[in-house]
Amino acid sequence: MAIDRSAIRALQERVYQANISLRDHGLVTATFGNVSGIDRANGIVAIKPSGVPYDQLTPDKMVLVDFDYNVIEGDLNPSSDTKTHVMLYRAFGEIGGIVHTHSTYATAWAQAMKPLPCYGTTHADIFYGEVPCTEVMREEQIKRDYEEETAVQILETFQHYDYRQIPGVLVACHGPFSWGDTPSAAVYHGLMLETTAQMASIALGINPRLAPIKQSLADKHYLRKHGKNAYYGQNKEEKE
Repeated sequence: MAIDRSAIRALQERVYQANISLRDHGLVTATFGNVSGIDRANGIVAIKPSGVPYDQLTPDKMVLVDFDYNVIEGDLNPSSDTKTHVMLYRAFGEIGGIVHTHSTYATAWAQAMKPLPCYGTTHADIFYGEVPCTEVMREEQIKRDYEEETAVQILETFQHYDYRQIPGVLVACHGPFSWGDTPSAAVYHGLMLETTAQMASIALGINPRLAPIKQSLADKHYLRKHGKNAYYGQNKEEKE
């Protein structure tokens, strides 16, 4: 099958812009963090190159890989997290973008090895319930392919969650991943995960006995944006 070159160039541009927005939102430090996007028709993933500073990125530097992790264009190494991204694309068939960061508050929750409960309506607007934390990677996993096993951790966790309703996860001892139907949507969910993690941390400092909000209130806020009868905003694609 011939590759649609214009579609691939457009994908690289979207992934580049999403990576730059990570920096602009303050979600990354140095070169930590990455965004990828997928063209499912062509079977190609575009992802940030490994270790390249954000101010040196350009759309054509977004590395193209296939579902077997082969670089199909370019001479830069893809992100070290590429295998994690590709495995999530295989498993989560409705997503079009993935983000990984080490943003401060979400990473703190991951390092604490705790799921992020829904303490308020800001959280409920985006995540339909707690954002789960994976189990700590087992010794035999660490000795195997680390990046593939990171995806295994996430997929094991999402046997009990719906990736469409909870577009993010905390990888124990590591940091957050988020996803969405586009690279920019994945960044938005990563930003909201960081924001709600910060809010939760502050709220727990004010009230250490804080409990999650009641289910009816969580239902109202999530479903008014994402349910079949959603009415928030001007159209169903809007995020704010």
